[in-house]
Amino acid sequence: MLEKEEIEKLKRAGRIAAESLDFGRSLIKISADLFLVCQRIEAKAKELGGELAFPVNISINDIAAHYTPMQEGELFKDGDVVKLDLGVHVEGYIADTACTVDLGGNKELVRASEKALANAIRAIKPGVMLCEIGGIIEEAILDLGFKPIRNLSGHAIERYSLHTGLTVPNFDNKDKNILEDGMVVAIEPFATNGAGLIKDFKPSGIFRQEQERNTRDIFARKVLDEIKKFHGLPFAKHWINKFSFNIDRVLAILEREGILYQYNLLKEINNGLVSQAEHTVLVGEKSLVITKSI
Repeated sequence: MLEKEEIEKLKRAGRIAAESLDFGRSLIKISADLFLVCQRIEAKAKELGGELAFPVNISINDIAAHYTPMQEGELFKDGDVVKLDLGVHVEGYIADTACTVDLGGNKELVRASEKALANAIRAIKPGVMLCEIGGIIEEAILDLGFKPIRNLSGHAIERYSLHTGLTVPNFDNKDKNILEDGMVVAIEPFATNGAGLIKDFKPSGIFRQEQERNTRDIFARKVLDEIKKFHGLPFAKHWINKFSFNIDRVLAILEREGILYQYNLLKEINNGLVSQAEHTVLVGEKSLVITKSI
């Protein structure tokens, strides 16, 4: 159970995340540059007093998650279905939120994930089974003619830990575990006009430290010293580009030694379009949506 001061930090992270998400949504337009949009959103979160819990994700069309641009030159296009996913923390207390921006012709797909999220949030209270939440999400998405992505889920959140403990399914998976008073959970429906499953795709350039142990490579040790400031949370390759040596070689060494883990892009198996909506919720008899815009 969080103490009062901890809840205040969580609520502050939520306010910053909500404002940053709204700001980011306003920047997503046809012909805007993805990298510059991400840079502006990340700068906004820091300007508001937060730290990034992971790199801003802008995953488009059949890419469901884990895409963050590494350089300028990629532009939003007419017809794109754009998932904007961001996390902010204040002293390790994390707020995770996401929305989908339709750049042409897929408003009902966007509405499916949003409706599923709204319906699920209304049901959140101590004692509710995870499968009940999943069933509510599944029903809302199916009612609009789409499918939930069954192998993506919401998740519990703890201090400096983005995915921990229980997972919150996007379908009725028969999980009888329950939500408990004081839990912090991210509810995260994904809807698709595809098969309803994702697969690992190519590497994303987003990493997290998997283990704390030594490495013999002198340059790798310098990188490890630098990434300590992320407290084990995910970071993007371009966040540590201040080094003069070949950072790709060093990251590959650390990944091979099992010290770093690199996320893969997640792609819908039938190339279906994917929408996402997400809020972070503090579970209680009157559950609090931490990331709701004021």
